[in-house]
Amino acid sequence: MKIRKGDRVRILSGKDAGRESVISAAFPATGKVKVEGYNIAKRHTKPQSAEEPGGILDKEMPMNASNVAILSPKDGKPTRVGYKVNDDGTKVRICKRSGAEIPEAEA
Repeated sequence: MKIRKGDRVRILSGKDAGRESVISAAFPATGKVKVEGYNIAKRHTKPQSAEEPGGILDKEMPMNASNVAILSPKDGKPTRVGYKVNDDGTKVRICKRSGAEIPEAEA
């Protein structure tokens, strides 16, 4: 999966289409991501203890990684991600739109 935690993305489909945010969690095994503040679902939970009350809680739910596109660091538009191997042997992600290197997110 080419999208990682901390990447700035635009949601392409669903009820939040067109909105931009940051990836809060990535699940490569299932190909899903959680986008900060979006794809919120109401979860009905029972009280687990005195400190953890029950009720109807808002929870970020994972969405398919194909429904988001990473934003180009150069122009801020959605782009696809490619890879490039530098002269020193390190593999970096690049933006297919402009060829700019995508910086590693501070996670």
